[in-house]
Amino acid sequence: MIVPRHFEDLDVLHEHTLPPRSYYVPASHPIATSPWRREDSDRFHLLSGQWAFRYLPSIHELTEPFWEQSAPTATVDGDEPGQATPARLPEGFTMIQVPSTWQHLGYDHHQYTNVRYPIPFDPPYVPQNNPCGAYIRDFDYTPDPAAPSTYLTFEGVDSCFYVWLNGTYVGYSQVSHASAEFDVTELVLPGANRLAVLVLKWCDGTYLEDQDKFRTSGIFRDVYLLSRPAAVLFDYVTTTSLGPLAGTGLDAAPATALVRIQGAYRGGAVPTSVELIDHDGAVVAAGELETFAGDDGYTHRARLTVEAPHLWSAEDPYLYTLVITTPGEVITDRVGIREVAVSDAVVHLNGRPITLRGVNRHDSDPVTGPVVDLEHMLWDLRLMKEHNINAVRSSHYPNDPRFYQLCDEHGFYVMSEADNESHGTQSRFLADPSWDNQVEHWNEPIADNPEWTQATVDRMRLCVHREKNCPSIISWSAGNECSYGCTLEAALFWAKDFDPTRLTHYESSYYRDSKRRYDYSCIDLYSRMYPAIEEIRDYLDSDPDKPFILVEYCHAMGNSPGDLEDYWEIIRADERMCGGFVWEWCDHAVTAGTSEDGRPIQLYGGDHDEAVHDGNFCVDGLVSPDRVPHPGLAELKNVQRPARVVEYDQEEGLLTIHNNLDHTDLSQYLRISYEVRCDGVVVDREDLDLVEPVPPHTSVMLRCEPKVPPTGRCHLLVTYRLARPDTLRAAGHILGFDEIALRNADRRHRWVAALADRPIGETRLPVRREGTRIEVDSDGLSCAIDTRTGLPVSLSSEGRELLQRPVELNIWRAPTDNDRHARLEWERAHYHQAVARAYGVEVDEEPGCVTVSADVGLVAPSVQPALRGRLIWTLTDDGVLSLSLRLRRTLGFPSLPRLGLRLFLPESMSQVDYYGLGPQESYIDKHRASYHGAFSADVVDLHEDYIRPQENGSHADCNKVLLSGGGLSLAAVGPTPFSFNASRYTQEELAARRRNTELTPSGSTVLCLDAAIAGIGSNSCGPALRPRYQVDSQELGMELHLLLNPLITHTSTHTSTHNEVKP
Repeated sequence: MIVPRHFEDLDVLHEHTLPPRSYYVPASHPIATSPWRREDSDRFHLLSGQWAFRYLPSIHELTEPFWEQSAPTATVDGDEPGQATPARLPEGFTMIQVPSTWQHLGYDHHQYTNVRYPIPFDPPYVPQNNPCGAYIRDFDYTPDPAAPSTYLTFEGVDSCFYVWLNGTYVGYSQVSHASAEFDVTELVLPGANRLAVLVLKWCDGTYLEDQDKFRTSGIFRDVYLLSRPAAVLFDYVTTTSLGPLAGTGLDAAPATALVRIQGAYRGGAVPTSVELIDHDGAVVAAGELETFAGDDGYTHRARLTVEAPHLWSAEDPYLYTLVITTPGEVITDRVGIREVAVSDAVVHLNGRPITLRGVNRHDSDPVTGPVVDLEHMLWDLRLMKEHNINAVRSSHYPNDPRFYQLCDEHGFYVMSEADNESHGTQSRFLADPSWDNQVEHWNEPIADNPEWTQATVDRMRLCVHREKNCPSIISWSAGNECSYGCTLEAALFWAKDFDPTRLTHYESSYYRDSKRRYDYSCIDLYSRMYPAIEEIRDYLDSDPDKPFILVEYCHAMGNSPGDLEDYWEIIRADERMCGGFVWEWCDHAVTAGTSEDGRPIQLYGGDHDEAVHDGNFCVDGLVSPDRVPHPGLAELKNVQRPARVVEYDQEEGLLTIHNNLDHTDLSQYLRISYEVRCDGVVVDREDLDLVEPVPPHTSVMLRCEPKVPPTGRCHLLVTYRLARPDTLRAAGHILGFDEIALRNADRRHRWVAALADRPIGETRLPVRREGTRIEVDSDGLSCAIDTRTGLPVSLSSEGRELLQRPVELNIWRAPTDNDRHARLEWERAHYHQAVARAYGVEVDEEPGCVTVSADVGLVAPSVQPALRGRLIWTLTDDGVLSLSLRLRRTLGFPSLPRLGLRLFLPESMSQVDYYGLGPQESYIDKHRASYHGAFSADVVDLHEDYIRPQENGSHADCNKVLLSGGGLSLAAVGPTPFSFNASRYTQEELAARRRNTELTPSGSTVLCLDAAIAGIGSNSCGPALRPRYQVDSQELGMELHLLLNPLITHTSTHTSTHNEVKP
């Protein structure tokens, strides 16, 4: 081996790197643009672009020092200025784009694993055949006499790397998601230079980077040079504190704020002036850094007093411009004045309780993997802001430093997490594999092993130092899922000692060896992942001294999450609940071309011939890999809406609305309007004026006296719109809505009322018995019922058949990702094989109707009937077929996936018109993004295209659904609301396929009409589905009418399409 084995040496984490510092990009003059526009600096030289690259499956195949060859002096025609392509390259090199990962360029292979390490658990050693990438970058450099020092920065390299410049060794570093900076002043040459980098796939740091994601390798963030004077302000830290409040009520604000700036120098102290400038360009405070007896190398400081400060919050992200001037250099930064504290177990910002409406976010792109540019970051943040998300956890590593600057500017609270996870220590071999024993011994190899203290503290320091001046960061997290022990105690102690102005967090402190005591004094937040509601209540009832944070909750995998409202009921009710971060923001996948119909083919774990993987557990986001929102994101948006109706007194005409914002007067933030919809038709509409201020966390009563028709299902839809534009949203952007059922004389839907009130004729209907068929004809509908099942095998009109297969009594659904545990019990009960069996059939002929009754059971191989009961079909002379179903679930059988009918209609019957909850898919526990209306859609558009196929597209609380096309129509009307699902795919097809692009349409329009369907929950990585959302009643029933010729003509102008944006 021709390089030292630093990659397996816990005593060598870095070699020749500069001390960690705050992120900034200096220039020769003040930069007026945003700090994240670093290319505007004349001292910034980006080296990202085309690099020469060679992949080697094992470091032992690297036998020649590729870094020793000197750079050519000429460039190739067409190159970008200052970006020379090597004219002479060692054998085996090719040109690639950097940043990138070599897996996404076709080298090595992709691997997704959640907990298990992808290598043998043998710390600090890694496999002998350690893949590596050799990189070469030739560049031209022009010295600047005013800035003779040159610093080389790598912002992200996975997992470790060695660096040479012009054949001379520069240094070594690890910690994939942290910046590494080297002083190359003595090595860089005027004119042509050659930078060589050797990146290894694994190192001892791999044991601390076991995050739940695709494992990738290479230089995946920017590389650049900084030109600087010989003596510079090398590092600085800004902190802010607020003076006493002046004024009262909503106008209460600190009269002054103190901005402290502490500096550390390199090459000797130099005169340093600082100015703080407001949005109008006025200097509000200025001073000089003066000597003081500081800690951690900070030797100089300035104290600036700001009068009547404009405070920073996520709702009002006001930033002052900080200009730091030294001889020959200017640093332009931003300062947000704010103060974070915990009081009485409540998190406060600027003296007010705050709630984190957050998500966990990985750097992830389906084409480039962890390589994300500014546009991508801003895309994520815009989507988040549009969906009422105000907080981000950088799970589970520091992000690109510009991401935090975007959060500063656009208003997001950030939990910044160190690049530290050793979850795989839990899954190592133990003689006793029980969960309790795993927890007991989880921390032994690393978290509570002093040999790993230096590495753990190093990762905390790298995280804190680089982003310590970002106002958006209100909390430091020591890492994720490492268990707890002396290494984390040391890291948290360092963080709290260095930066007492922010909160500290570490969820995995919950898991430790029960035989010894641990120090939790440096942890400010009590944090849990995926707790049941009952666990949260128990904590709040224990008179806690720390706020509760749901650092991960509502696992958004596939059709999910279904329990958001339940969590937010308890968050809204108790300020000691400071909110949470949904897991997670986006699905992780690797795009591998497109299907025949143009959809991206998304690969996940197991699609890359990996020996160790965790399947589709990475496909667990609120948005798809290419950022198409899933219905769960709309659900989250409305659950977290900034205002909420807490009471409506219909008799008095008074609407009480609560302000859920933490720092903003509701009357200045949004506009309110309402609609009254009767059977889906808008019959009244009006704006509501917020005349008086509505301070945070208070309520206002508004006069609301809409016109309510005497008949029909009527709802009041209250909509909230953004009053004025902000940095990411336009004025009028819909922030959310409330829906209230209105009382009137007859609350039945008009179709339900028409069917119930219609007269029945006296005509005798002809009845025929043909073998196992009972056939009955009426006006416009002929029906045949199978005596073996008690279910229709034919529904026809004027000789045209509607059923392509017999009607089924259906209790199965294609399991969702959240059904992965319940599915085991369902399949043990053979629910997926259950079919109807009739024990006896009776026919009753009356004037104007025929009734066919059947005693039935749901039977499956090897088990007793899961349900027994009675089916009653009544066909009336006007062509209406009515069902009355009563079933009893057999004791001991698990709750049901669903209960209802399944019909296979001609594919041409693709137009769907329904009244119920829409346009989003909706379930008993996942419907807050839906409202009652009359909706129209093609059956194709009702399908939610989750990457792993599963139950989707149901619509709850419906009174009618009408399918039509090809000259045929069929309506289902429920006096008791039902759910329906219309799809091109069978539930068997959805359950059988690994990927959405593998689905084959059935050739039918498959219609499920459900009396009940289980909720969604988040049990893929969370608590079991709550009992109230399970189909677990012993007695089950259904009332339904089927008709081919609707009694009421459908009027398309009364419907909303699924393409509508507004509620």
